[in-house]
Amino acid sequence: MLRGDNTSREKEKRRNAFGSDSSVNMLNPQRSVSELPKMSAANQVERAVMEEEFNWLLKEEVHSVLKQLQDILKAWTASMDQVKGVLTLQGEALTQADINLKVSKSSQVLHFQFRDDKQWKLQQIQDARNHVNQALQLLSSRDESYHFKTGAEVNKLMDAVMLQLTRARNRLTTPATMTLPELATSGLMKMFSPPMPGDVMVNFYINLSKLCLAVYQLHVLQPNTTKAR
Repeated sequence: MLRGDNTSREKEKRRNAFGSDSSVNMLNPQRSVSELPKMSAANQVERAVMEEEFNWLLKEEVHSVLKQLQDILKAWTASMDQVKGVLTLQGEALTQADINLKVSKSSQVLHFQFRDDKQWKLQQIQDARNHVNQALQLLSSRDESYHFKTGAEVNKLMDAVMLQLTRARNRLTTPATMTLPELATSGLMKMFSPPMPGDVMVNFYINLSKLCLAVYQLHVLQPNTTKAR
């Protein structure tokens, strides 16, 4: 009996010791309570800084961005009246042009046409046509007299056809417009009558189902005469 009582007392001591250690190590109420004011103060400061930054954005940046957007839209609507004319497209070539172009720098209206012996070739249309012709050749090689042996053979043919059609579509939907150096060296600016001014360049290209005219007005940059100190 004495032995059993001693065992019970030892277990009770271990439980008390374990519970005491757990409450000190895991809860540590004194440390948590002391840190609460510090954490609360830090959060308040951070929130105040964020509110100040947000109010600054609303007051300063939003109106600045809206003003830039407004200027862009005004310039776009004004540019709609700067180019007027008629173009004739035959196949992949622009054969005739009669265009009035208002130059923004001097408000001068330029009138130009293609020379009678010149045409503007649109390589996009030619490339798209070549891809469509390749798709037609693939289909023609498997006419009604051809006997397909497997479904996989049909799928292979259709994949090849769709590849050519996708390339044709991409050539028209993602135009690779010429850079200004490419335009300057292409000789295309010499096909207009009367000759275009040296500071104006134009480019024609296809975008989706639209024929687009890009107008570039060049400005000479003044050399920087400020000497480094």
